Amino acid sequence: MARYASRFDPVTDPRVRRLLVAELVVVLAVTFGLSGAYAVLDLVSALLAPADLADQTTALNVSRSEHPWLDLAYQALGVLRLLAWALLPLVLLAHSGIRARALGLVRERPGRQVAWALALTAVIGVPGLALYLGAVAAGFNLQVAASGLGETWWRPVVLVLSAAGNGAAEEILVVGYLLVRLRQLGVPPWLALAASALLRGSYHLYQGFGGGLGNLAMGVVFALWWMRTRRLWPLVLAHTLLDVIAFLGYALLAPHVSWL
Repeated sequence: MARYASRFDPVTDPRVRRLLVAELVVVLAVTFGLSGAYAVLDLVSALLAPADLADQTTALNVSRSEHPWLDLAYQALGVLRLLAWALLPLVLLAHSGIRARALGLVRERPGRQVAWALALTAVIGVPGLALYLGAVAAGFNLQVAASGLGETWWRPVVLVLSAAGNGAAEEILVVGYLLVRLRQLGVPPWLALAASALLRGSYHLYQGFGGGLGNLAMGVVFALWWMRTRRLWPLVLAHTLLDVIAFLGYALLAPHVSWL
């Protein structure tokens, strides 16, 4: 926490502070804050449905058209939107003199960064799968269909690109950007950590209580990692790997494995 608090000085100019607050509200309103609101409504809707949560299914990467070429165009636009969400905070931070390097998007020691990404993937992935299966068995979670795309030649490419888009958008915005702006506004480190983790958990509530809780825990680990190391690439890569495993794994195994 001390390292995090010492890296970015709080802004004292009242006018600049107001602009930062307005910027933060607008960015969250058009990205993951709005996603969190939708996810809460989705969870309420699932709770009000006649079927139990565990008997309901929520699908990711769903097909948008029966025409493969049109569906591919829809999926490409979805990836572009995630890319825009990842670049938006970098542009806004650059306007206030904070470069991508300050967020930890650096290319030094790539082997070490990849190694840490693999370690984070294992630390989050194995307990996350166990939590998901346990939450479904206990009736606290919906069943998650990680890929709703048909069998096309471009399905693996789209799933990998979607995973990379999720990893970049979430980690750059929910960890790097949010924690920097909250520090500039003088928010105490532990409160900033909680805000980042709660935001991540909120927009996964469409999966149920297990999905929200699991991603909240992931948010705590990832935010603490960034506060301690200020290295963002390992988080982006770890998140990408987790989603690639989930998306491709489901697409390949779901037809043959009953518990998925």
